[in-house]
Formats: sequence, structure tokens, C-alpha cells
Amino acid sequence: MAKKDLAHYQKKRDFRKTHEPKGNSKTKEFNRIFVIQKHDASQLHYDFRMQIDDALVSWAVPKGLSTAANEKRLAIRTEDHPLEYAKFEGVIPEGEYGAGTVMVWDFGHYEPLVDNEEHEKSMSDALKGGSLKFRLDGEKIMGGYAMARINQDKDEEDEQWVIFKLEDDKADARRNPTSTEPKSVLTGRSMDEIAKEEGDDE
Repeated sequence: MAKKDLAHYQKKRDFRKTHEPKGNSKTKEFNRIFVIQKHDASQLHYDFRMQIDDALVSWAVPKGLSTAANEKRLAIRTEDHPLEYAKFEGVIPEGEYGAGTVMVWDFGHYEPLVDNEEHEKSMSDALKGGSLKFRLDGEKIMGGYAMARINQDKDEEDEQWVIFKLEDDKADARRNPTSTEPKSVLTGRSMDEIAKEEGDDE
């Protein structure tokens, strides 16, 4: 189940220094959203986050999501984030957790995909069980995806999962959106532009 208590997220950050949302507000703005944030931290990667209950359950995906059917990508579970984080784009200052440039690379909504016999299972239960299926409706990433946990840790963080595209009309092995569609869906900026414009504000 998604951790509704964001204390772990908040403990890692000094909000006097970072512009990341603290996560104290109660918002009704979001409903089954997902976001993919390009994150130039110690290593460039993509953070895939989806709303489950009242938080963004999060995974770091080193290579980003593939649009080729059945091509598995490693996804490492990280701490849950507040829903407001879905709109965060900027620069996390040096010395802070996750320091580096963050871009809203894709954003949209999702619908759970469940077998008939599992129609009552919630996304929280599916997450706990280590198997998720859903359809994404983003600006860059669309169609059915599945996630499976491949190891289980006492702490939900650092769990290793895989994420892969299901075979449907949105599967396309020819596409490589991480390379061909590099700009923010929120502001249209490049990573360099975000780093320059937001970094100047620090």
C-alpha cells in the first residue's frame, strides 16, 4: 500500500533550500495521475510516479519506459512523493538529496487493467502483491504496461521491479521517445534551459 505518511520524504529534504513541495496540503486536484520526470542527478534517469491512494508511488527507471512490447526495464522503488510533486520542475540544489535538474518529461492519467477475477483488487493491493497492470494516457507514453516485483526488501524502498509494455495498438518498437522527444510537457524547455533558468534562482 502507498505510504500516506510522507515523513520519510520530508526527512530527506531541507525545504529551506529546495523548492520541492513539502506535501502538507490536501489536494483534490489529482485523480489517477502519473508523471515521468527526467532527473539529472548523480546519474541521469527517469522517475516514474503514479498516484495510488494519496501519494505518488515512485520508481527510478534508469533507461526510461520502452514503447516496444515486452521489453523489460529495471525500476527501483523509491520513497513515496506528495501528489504536488507531479508538477515539480526545477533544480534541486547541490548538497540536497537528489541534487540536479528535474523535468516533467511526461504527464497524464492511468486506468488499472485487471483480469475479470481480480476486478475487486485495488491498486494498493496489487502494489503490495508485487504485480501491477495499467493503461497510461500521457502525451508521450500511452497504452498498457505491466510491472512485476523481482525482489522484496523489508523496506519498500530499493525494491527491484521490472516495467514493460504490453502488446496493444500503442506498442511500437521503432519509437524511442527518450531520444526523439526530449523536452518538458509542462514548459517545453530542455534540461539545459531548466538548469540555467531555475538554477539562477538558487
